[in-house]
Amino acid sequence: MPRIFTVIGARPQFIKAAAVSHRIAEVPGLSETLVHTGQHYDANMSDVFFDELDIPAPAHHLGIAGGPHGAMTGRMLSALEELFMAERPDMVMVYGDTNSTLAGALAAAKLHIPVAHVEAGLRSFNKRMPEEINRILTDQCSERLFTPTATATRNLRGEGVPEARIVECGDVMFDAALRFAAKAEARGAGAAQLGLGRGEYVLATVHRQENTDDPVRLAAIMGGLALVAAELPVLLPLHPRTRARAEAANMADALAALHIVEPVGYLGMTGLEKDAAVIATDSGGVQKEAFFHGVPCVTLRDETEWGELVEAGWNSLIPPGDAGTIRDAILAARGTRGAEITPYGTGNAADIIAAEIAKALS
Repeated sequence: MPRIFTVIGARPQFIKAAAVSHRIAEVPGLSETLVHTGQHYDANMSDVFFDELDIPAPAHHLGIAGGPHGAMTGRMLSALEELFMAERPDMVMVYGDTNSTLAGALAAAKLHIPVAHVEAGLRSFNKRMPEEINRILTDQCSERLFTPTATATRNLRGEGVPEARIVECGDVMFDAALRFAAKAEARGAGAAQLGLGRGEYVLATVHRQENTDDPVRLAAIMGGLALVAAELPVLLPLHPRTRARAEAANMADALAALHIVEPVGYLGMTGLEKDAAVIATDSGGVQKEAFFHGVPCVTLRDETEWGELVEAGWNSLIPPGDAGTIRDAILAARGTRGAEITPYGTGNAADIIAAEIAKALS
């Protein structure tokens, strides 16, 4: 029986794997083994996702987290190479653009094991972002490139990737949003659990290295959110790295103005997103989830891989240089709606991926 080893390690990958792994399990003759690198390792950033999304416990947990990008990726590469040499899977599947993604793709490619990359072809065209380097290299290593949008497909074609390697399937995060919306609703996840009114707060997330590791940008973001909080409550599930950086930079006054909570699971986040008036984020996944729920979004970055949402008016791209500009953009987004577009498929991306993998391994 053909065996797929799926490498995951970070919160967005757990969500994507939840959609695809359920479909793979329904295909006769395929066997999937989950490998967790440990990149996100604590209960709030990892365990809760497996519990909520009915993902099987990983067969292998490498326990690798922390440290500089090169060191982390190198340790993952070494451990995955050893595992793949011992187990000899027929295919390795990776998701997105994290260090776990790149390590899984490199380890497999060097052992001549075919790689399938889900969410291939995304480009920010900013190579200062570690995620951009991870995307480009992973795509180069992969035999099957599953693109979420027509733009991603065009990016790969423009880079000379052979057409036979590209499968435009739609976005598996849209699959997940459709699959788990009812479960989130049944649990009562949302604003009421935190004493907030529906449509009466801003939901913010900040975790990207370009923001957290730059004191000027982080001060602009936290200052802007604090200014918004004078008019509209701001709910901030605070990423551990962001908390550490903000506290080290003496941003206690700005944090005190916000409604700070610990990171929440997928179902809880789904409810909070649906109930928000505006979402302000530097996360690629949260930008899309805002769109899935019909909530306007302000992206606190210099560029985005999801340009179609900016073009359609669902998303405003605001480089974080000035607190006042961030405040104005967030408040201006309240009550707006973009054009009716369907860039992410119809919710059957996981079906297409499972069928293509079965065909490739038959």
